[in-house]
Amino acid sequence: MKKVILFIPKWKFPIYILLSAFLTGLTAIALIPTIRYLDTESSRVSDFIELVGSFGSAPLVLIFSVIFTLYVLLFFRYERKRYREYLITKMVKEIKHIAEGHFDQKVTVEDEQRIGEIGNNINNIILQAEQAIADQKRSAQIKNDLVTNVAHDLRSPLTSIVGYLNLINGDQYKDEVELRHYIQIVYNKAESLHHLINDLFEYTFVQNREALMNEVPINIEEMLNQMIVQYQYQVQNAGMEMRLFQSSPINPVVMGDGNKLARVFENLIQNAIRYGKDGKYIDIKLTETEEMAEIEIANYGQVIPSADIPHIFERFYRVEKSRSEYTGGSGLGLAIVKSIVELHNGQIEVKSSSGKTAFIVKLWKNGTNEI
Repeated sequence: MKKVILFIPKWKFPIYILLSAFLTGLTAIALIPTIRYLDTESSRVSDFIELVGSFGSAPLVLIFSVIFTLYVLLFFRYERKRYREYLITKMVKEIKHIAEGHFDQKVTVEDEQRIGEIGNNINNIILQAEQAIADQKRSAQIKNDLVTNVAHDLRSPLTSIVGYLNLINGDQYKDEVELRHYIQIVYNKAESLHHLINDLFEYTFVQNREALMNEVPINIEEMLNQMIVQYQYQVQNAGMEMRLFQSSPINPVVMGDGNKLARVFENLIQNAIRYGKDGKYIDIKLTETEEMAEIEIANYGQVIPSADIPHIFERFYRVEKSRSEYTGGSGLGLAIVKSIVELHNGQIEVKSSSGKTAFIVKLWKNGTNEI
């Protein structure tokens, strides 16, 4: 009501009051002959008029006040209709402006309940459209970054391979020792390309939420022990030691794809070896409840800067920005880890401070819950 009153031009108020008074007078002029006729023709009406007249002029004032108020309300209803038409016209113009591509514009929401509800719904649609546009731009940027990063990671080893093969083909080596050295470099670069291409295929595959999974019961404790044995030589060669800590076992079995989960722990252990050489240990800790198993893989090497932690699982993101082959892998390892864990409805997080970096994987034992 307040919005409608504010909408009415001030000069209309005295006009509506005068019109209401005038129409009330006309109504009185029209009613008086009717009342006199009924007074003479009906004894009951005559008795009623006599009874009302005993109260003086108060009943007449009340009756004509009610009639006056009804006329005022009639004018108010007319102005309320005009106000709604104004809101609808204004909303149509705003929607047309938005439809022309001005998504920064919002529909003005007034107090009118139904119109306000429509405005809110349209604004929600605009917000969703803005989010879709932002997601599309982000996807395009990710695609561009993917192409740039893949091109960089493919070009560097290929350049080396072509260069050394040209040296070999042109017999530009001093002796067989140097020839073998060149061949070994070519082989290492080819291995690097092979791993990168495999990681690209695997990342693309696990990004598909419908990726086939062979879900079977997996004893996490046994899998971790196998990982320790599998990487024993590599860990010792890095001058490190791997330790397994486990609370009293309840039933360390989860439902999942054994090959994919093995890839998760392989990537995390390789990551700990690569970045934890300054520390002596790689600690693997297994804790569990009736519902879930939690695996922590920690190293005591270089700490991940807090600014990098939110991006650590993004594809091709590296804390070491030079993209050196000596300090980083393909840049897809942790992205693959996160995708596989999410395929199992699990969760992974990283904590890095006070000389310790820990990756924590949480998996549900029945394989269907969501964290």
